Amino acid sequence: MHSAVVTSGGDRIRWVELPGEGPARVYVHGLGATSPAYFAAVAVHPSLAGRRSLLVDLLGHGHSDRPTDFDYTLESHADALAAALTAAGVFGAELVAHSMGGSVAIVLAARHPELVSRLVLVDANLDPIPRRPESSGSSGIAWYTEEEFLAGGWAEVRDRVGAHWWSTMRLAGREALHRSAVHLARGTTPTMRELLLELDIPRAYLLPEADGPLPGAEALAAAGVAVVAIPDCGHNIMLDNPEGFVRAAAAALASAVTPGGPGTVES
Repeated sequence: MHSAVVTSGGDRIRWVELPGEGPARVYVHGLGATSPAYFAAVAVHPSLAGRRSLLVDLLGHGHSDRPTDFDYTLESHADALAAALTAAGVFGAELVAHSMGGSVAIVLAARHPELVSRLVLVDANLDPIPRRPESSGSSGIAWYTEEEFLAGGWAEVRDRVGAHWWSTMRLAGREALHRSAVHLARGTTPTMRELLLELDIPRAYLLPEADGPLPGAEALAAAGVAVVAIPDCGHNIMLDNPEGFVRAAAAALASAVTPGGPGTVES
């Protein structure tokens, strides 16, 4: 287990590192998740193995520290991740990032361009989302005030999300989980989508085929973002269809999509 101090209070981000050659590849999990659990199997797949790979847990999640005085905005998550990557000697990394982690990765690339050479976004949040009390995702967590969530709302969320997600969500600090969900639902200014469109690096967006066309896919493709639909999976593409995920991710990581040029849409 590797770690780096990322706050003035001495809080640490931790990651599992796989040895390899070439530019580093960084895997970033979603809300209430942890990168080793979600990415270990695909990261060692023969089509993706051989590269120095960091399976990073964002601050407040997984094995990383869970400070209660951190605001957990997408910008703060990105800056903390930047501090960890810099401490690890990682520059020009390829980021493979899921869900909220994809949002953080976009902000990281916009705020710290020297750290990111390529993005593979896995069903990432690109736009603000309305808060919904019945949702089992970030919009449902964000429905509560922080006081309500800490006082017992977390237990209602536990019962809604099910055993699989809760197995990693329970590792997150409760303040971290709630604040991350609130800021994910709120989004950034400009939005994550707008930031993604302006990035001058190769970018791909993977989504479940069953979700139907990605809103705004034509504009993304026109800006050079490869939009790829993966069959036989839900939101957790790398867990539901690891072979399909690996094929798509390996192709995206090997592609030479011209930033600002036409992307590809596959199904």
